[in-house]
Amino acid sequence: MTAKELFSEEEKQLIESAVQRAEKRTSGEIVPMLVDESYDYPRAEILGAGFFSLASAVSLSWAFFSESLWHFLWLFVLCYFPFKLLIHNIPALRRRLIHPEEIMAEVEEKALVSFLEQGLHHTRDETGILIFISLFERRVHILADRGINNIVPENTWDGIVQTITDGMHRGETCHALCAAIDICGRLLEEHFPVKNDDIDELSNLIIQ
Repeated sequence: MTAKELFSEEEKQLIESAVQRAEKRTSGEIVPMLVDESYDYPRAEILGAGFFSLASAVSLSWAFFSESLWHFLWLFVLCYFPFKLLIHNIPALRRRLIHPEEIMAEVEEKALVSFLEQGLHHTRDETGILIFISLFERRVHILADRGINNIVPENTWDGIVQTITDGMHRGETCHALCAAIDICGRLLEEHFPVKNDDIDELSNLIIQ
């Protein structure tokens, strides 16, 4: 399921309403963002296809062609592209071929780039929060601007991330995201109460 298909129109409205409620209590800006994947991981497809093709070609050439090198070569080529296509089209398999550290690094990089692209670093009081969800990687990353990070300990976001990831695993992403938004709102309210001239500076939901 793609990012654009994950939430129904009703769920999108629930998420945007959760952001609006939270932002009525604080001068901070909360932006949930959902993407299909943070990176396409071509190396996983290449190495995975190479490994499966090697194993298949060795087995077939040994079983039917007396371990002939020439038969091994054409069998390897014959198997490579179907395996590459298979890995590309089965996310669960492709994910298993990627090291968790690479996945986390790519999600963090994509979140940072998105933070800048969406202008969260340009809010008046430097109080933007990006709740970044990457579906393929099944990862959540939260980034806050300097105004918040100067006051709130970095590990504050760990519990909020866990709230969303637990909800994703239960198939309750919308409910978990709304709960996380509410937590962020209460956290910001404590340090950055709403101002009389406060305006909604950023989008309340971004899906790419």
